[in-house]
Amino acid sequence: MGTFVISKKLNGDFKFNFMSRKGNIILTSLGFELKLKCEENIELFKQNLEEVKFLKFKASREKYFFKLILDDQVFAVSRKYTTEFSLQKGIDQIILYALKAEVLDFSNNESIFQT
Repeated sequence: MGTFVISKKLNGDFKFNFMSRKGNIILTSLGFELKLKCEENIELFKQNLEEVKFLKFKASREKYFFKLILDDQVFAVSRKYTTEFSLQKGIDQIILYALKAEVLDFSNNESIFQT
């Protein structure tokens, strides 16, 4: 089961990570000024999962990542993967677990998940 984790960025904006069942970050959202907007975007993502597009990229040093596109806009960016196979596993986890994923709010804890 995956989990959405809300936290604060260093600039004070809110973001969410989608975490794998093993606790690894699969993707990170864009920043939001208000926590409410962050929460609304998680729900928007869940409600529109069938319309989400995954654009795959190959970065420098043979690393792979994807951008999650919703309503023709970048919604979130994945972490870097070492193989195309592991990248596809990350996408598969989102498709399988995002609808059932719980939301955890760590935005009041300043020392956790900051980037």
